[in-house]
Amino acid sequence: MDLELILKVYPYFLEAAVVTIELSVLTVLLGLICGALAAAARMSRFRLLRIIGAVYVSVFRGTPALIQLFLLYFGGPQVGIQLDAFEAGVIGLGLNIGAYMAETMRGAIVSVDGGQTEAARTLGLSRAQAFRKVTLPQAMRLMIRPLGVNINAQIKGTALVAAISVVELTYTAQRYIGSTYKPFEMFFLAGVLYIIIISVTGKGISYLDRKVRLP
Repeated sequence: MDLELILKVYPYFLEAAVVTIELSVLTVLLGLICGALAAAARMSRFRLLRIIGAVYVSVFRGTPALIQLFLLYFGGPQVGIQLDAFEAGVIGLGLNIGAYMAETMRGAIVSVDGGQTEAARTLGLSRAQAFRKVTLPQAMRLMIRPLGVNINAQIKGTALVAAISVVELTYTAQRYIGSTYKPFEMFFLAGVLYIIIISVTGKGISYLDRKVRLP
């Protein structure tokens, strides 16, 4: 292993890691918003909303994220949607992970004993109040860990935006391989940085999970 080369290029990889973190944060935030809206739509009393939610989840879970990125970035201009590579990456990956988060959220909500909601209703709470004060707090405890799995997968999934030339970790590794002909060192350095990012994220998720489970 060429340690001297790794020490020489690592500042550029750190810059790329910042881009990876930015991508991860923005796509996760967008995914949480889309996931919450889709989960609410799928559980709505209105049939049209249920259909819209189901179509969104089916489309984005049923097609590869890379194809979705290509359609958004390369196909967008044909229908008047002009996005730079970073914007296309955030929107494409955010919509994709949102479909998975929607099912995670919906699964956590429906797993809460319905009898508790009925008991809350008999005490005079409205349907919305029962959901907000009884169902949602319990569902939150159940969805933290599965959402954490989605988030970790999303961090690794940001590597896909290298295909549309976003200068993040994977793209940076590929670029330096072309000039150094040292694939092992470049991917090793990128892998170490991915592990650090995911480890820190995992510790944060574990801490949040412990906090919400405390009585």
